[in-house]
Formats: sequence, structure tokens, C-alpha cells
Amino acid sequence: MMLTDMVGYSALAQRDEGRALEAVQEQERVLRPIFTSFGGRPVKSLGDGFLVEFGSALDAVRCAISIQEAMDRRKSSSDGGPIELRIGIHLGDVVHRGKDVFGDAVNIAARIEPLADPGGVSVSQQVYDQVRNKISVRFVSAGIPELKNIAVPIPVYKIDLPSAHPAPPVPRRDRPRVAVLPLANISGRAEDEYFADGITEELIQALSKIAGLRVVGRASVMRYKRSDSSPATIARELDATAVVEGGIRKSGSQVRVTARLLDASSAETLWSQAFDREGRDLFALPSEVSERIASALEVKILGPEHRSLQRPITENTAAHSAYLKGRYFLNQRTEVALRQALENFALALKADSRFSRALAGTSDTYSTLAWLEFVRPRDAFPRARTAALRAIALDPTLAEAHASLGFVRFLYDRAWVEAEREFRQSIALNENYAPAHQFYSDLLKAMGRLDEALAEIERALELDPLSLSINTALGHVLYLSRQYDRAIVQYRKALGLDPNFAQAHLWFGRPYLEKAMYDEAIAEVQTAVRLSKESTMSLAVLGHAYASAGRAREARRLLATLMRRARSQYVPSYWIALVHVGLGDRDRAFEWLERANRERSAWLAWIKVEPRFDSLRSDPRFPLLLRRLKLA
Repeated sequence: MMLTDMVGYSALAQRDEGRALEAVQEQERVLRPIFTSFGGRPVKSLGDGFLVEFGSALDAVRCAISIQEAMDRRKSSSDGGPIELRIGIHLGDVVHRGKDVFGDAVNIAARIEPLADPGGVSVSQQVYDQVRNKISVRFVSAGIPELKNIAVPIPVYKIDLPSAHPAPPVPRRDRPRVAVLPLANISGRAEDEYFADGITEELIQALSKIAGLRVVGRASVMRYKRSDSSPATIARELDATAVVEGGIRKSGSQVRVTARLLDASSAETLWSQAFDREGRDLFALPSEVSERIASALEVKILGPEHRSLQRPITENTAAHSAYLKGRYFLNQRTEVALRQALENFALALKADSRFSRALAGTSDTYSTLAWLEFVRPRDAFPRARTAALRAIALDPTLAEAHASLGFVRFLYDRAWVEAEREFRQSIALNENYAPAHQFYSDLLKAMGRLDEALAEIERALELDPLSLSINTALGHVLYLSRQYDRAIVQYRKALGLDPNFAQAHLWFGRPYLEKAMYDEAIAEVQTAVRLSKESTMSLAVLGHAYASAGRAREARRLLATLMRRARSQYVPSYWIALVHVGLGDRDRAFEWLERANRERSAWLAWIKVEPRFDSLRSDPRFPLLLRRLKLA
């Protein structure tokens, strides 16, 4: 049963009876077709509202959302003044007498309706239980209010409608948005590829320090490496107002860098120059090019920015070369490449022990080894912390190092306040640094601050729109917000960028599972298993999917595979626990979750909001686990 009510109708009728009558007529004109389209039967008009009967709770909720969206659109299209409604929905038995209905379902709907915000919808626990996995909206608990003349306590939820929030501000266009395309390796030698990529990344970092510019992130521009697309096309796809292109020729200690700045709309060359450098003269090149670009775009460089740009990252040629190789391998994210990254960062620090960027790179590499579960958390995260702290001690203004430390504080130390402080400091130092926004979003998700998490990941996506990691992370925020349909759409977008991105296929299965679309979920995870060459994570997620779909035999077969694998390599307890959750074995699930806690599993960070653990929430052991994780 649905009950609608017009906000402020009595006051309007006393003030302007004619306008009140017009509002009632307008409401009826808008609402009746919507009722019909969702199978609703208006039982009776209540003057400024309606009592409507539906065949299903899902139809009623969808109808309510459609009504409020229609009324929200009317606010901007009508000059007759806004009409705001409250809507309450309850599911229960009714008694039909003629065309009228009576009973507790009607009474409870009438008591729930006033609890809705103006322009909002409130529903009872019974409705929530029926629809929460079938519709992509977020529900917010309103507690268990005292309902007049209703003896049995009934939890109530409010639907978090987009119309209930102010529209996000239009992105500012008063700052030029620059995309630095991958510098071409003109020398043609494969061994110099790391050098061209490294100088490109350094140029992006230097430009991102200038507050008057917005800079496209590395992951997005690197997708255009060896692309045949024109700079104008790339600029349009990246929403850039200017594009930097060029190349690097390396011959012994001699380096020639050519760079050209193009206006995206006119394709006019705003500035171009060739730079010949040798040895130590190369260190200042990214800063020099950045200042020339800012000048060509008529962007003022502030004093602190100028001093930061003038400070070289190192003055040791060997350290610089090793550092560029370390970044090159770190960005590949395979276990072999990550270990090569560590070796090169170590060489950089051996040549220059005060090289703060190399320390930040070391921290990121250790964290990535632990995050991707190539090593045990205790074997990597403490080293990541040490490296990040050393980097900050040497250079407190290094945004990357603060983000690196925040990552460890978040996923290993479980020091939520300290982690948030580091992420915010990183963003304050360099708002163009997309990873800081992404990591901060991860923290906000774990704390249940999902609206803030969505805002941060959307900011990261604005900075780095083609990043596979960030696009997939946006899907994760939507999934944890229980907006499953929107999450599915976002994962499809991520796979549109790269159909072979295993992580997107892996997480794609989660919203499908929550919607009981088991075949689709299993198909996505099976693809992830194939693409990842049967990684531990993908096998465990597939086992959970099989178990959730009632295919217990296949789930137990994968569980046995993981247990055999654990005899010879590290298999995180978290993933064993997940399979037991799918099998409905609570005792074994909690046993393995406790082991995961002792291992300091990073994945436990999101257990408070992860829908996969809903079946455990009523168990008294679950809140105890949250307290041990400092998540209560």
C-alpha cells in the first residue's frame, strides 16, 4: 500500500485557496498516469493525496521513485510553484470492502508516510526486505520509530533519491586542462622505453604542482601510446583544452627532448621547443618545460609552486636513471616487475640516499606486493610504512609520500584518523594527484561514508578518466552502496576500455550475485579466472559464486584446490572464509575471518559495508570482529 501526501497543503489552502485547488488538480494530472504505468490502483483520493494498492512491493517502490523524479523535474519546468510530496509504502494484508481497503497495511503506510522527507519516500522493513536486492537505489535506516496505535515495532528506511541532493557543481572551466601525451622514444631502442615513459611521468608530476592547471592523469594518457589518433581527437576524448606532444632521443649521455603545446580547439601550436641536455642538466628539464607551458597558457605560477619546481628530484645521474626504471616496472603491476621495481629503487637510493621520490616509489611497491597478495601483509606493509615516513621526513611537501603513508595507515595499521589526515594532506599538496583521491575514496567506503567516497572517486575519474583501476573502483563504490544496477553499468564501461581487464570481470560478478543473477555472475568470474591464470583471488570468488548459486559441490572442489595450494604458497585466509560464507558455514567462516584478522588482511577493511557478509551480521561474533578491526 502506498500513501502520498502534499507537503504544506493546509497552509497553502488557508493562504490561497485557488492556488491550493490548482495544486491538487496538477498533482492528479501528473500522478494518475504514473500509478497506471506501474500497475497501481488508486483506492481513493484523500484531497491532497492518494491511497494506492499495488500487486508487488517492487512496483510500488519504482512508482514512488518515478513520482518524485517527475515532481522534481516539474520544479524547473513549471512557474506555478513547486509541489512536494511525501510517500510512505508498507507491505501487508488488507481487507477489501467494495472499492475501499482497510487493515494494518493501510494504517502503517499512513504512519510511515510523514516520516519521509519532503520529496522523499519512506518504506517499512517488509518492503525493504522485498526490494533491496532488486533495485539500484540506496536505502538509509530511519531507525525504529514509535508509530501511533501500532503495537509491533517496525524498522523504517528512507530511499536516498538523487533529487534529494543538490546537483554537483559544474566543473570549473577557468583553468586549462592539459594532457601530456606519451613522449615518443625516437632513438628506437627498446631499452630506452623506460626513459621516455619516465620523463613523461615526471612532466605530468611537474605540471600537476601548478594550481592554475588541471592535468590529466598518467593512466589515461598512456593509453594513447603509439596511438594513431590526432591530438585534437585525443583532446576531445580526454576533455582537454591543450595537449603536449613530443619525443626523446637518447644517445649515450646526450638527450634531446622536443615538446609542442597545441590548442585543442584550433590545433594551433601555442609553443614548441627542442632541448639538448646532458647528465645533471636533465633533472631540471620537466620543471623548465612546465614553466614554459604555464607561460604559454597564461597561467601564473605562485611562489611556493615555483620553488617546488626549481627543486630537482635528485642531482645524481645514476639515481635518476634507476628511479625511472623503478617507476616503469612499478606501473606493470606483475610480481616479477614489482620485484624489479624494488631492485631499481634500491639502486637509486644507494646512489642518493636522500632521494625522497625513490623512497615513495619503494613504499608504493611494497604496498602493491601486499595488496595484490604476492606476499604476506606483515612482510611488506611495515617496509612500505618505513619508506613513506623517510620520504616525508626528507620532503614534507611530497604529495605522493603522504598518499603512500595513508595507504599503509589505512589497510595495515587500521589507523583510520591518521590515514584520512595523510590522504587529505596529499590532496592539499597536489589536488591533481588522482591516486590520492582514489585511496581516500577507499578509506571512506570502509568507514561507511559512501556519499563522500563517491565524490572522491568521481574526482579521481575526472583527473584520470581512462584509468582502468579508477573506473573499476567507481563500480565498487556503487556496489557497496547497494546500487547494483548502476554498478553493473559502470563495470561494463570499464570493460569497454579493456575487455581483458581481469579485475573488472572479477568484481562484475558481485552485483550480479546480489541480484540473484547467478549465471551472469559465474560467467564474469570464470572469465576473470581465465585472464588471471587461476589466481587465488579469482578461484575463491568463483567458489563463493558457485556456493551462492547452490552449486555446493563445485564450490567445495575449488575450496579443496585452494587448500592444496596453501601447502606451497601464501593463500590469504580471507578468501577461504569467503567460500565458507557462500556455503553457509558460519562457524568455519568466522574461524577463517579470525585468521585473516591475525594476518592483517587488507580486504577486511570493507567488511562493515560488504554485502557478501550480510548473512553473518545477525551473529553476535560479527560485531565483536568489527570491534577488533576498529570498525565498530
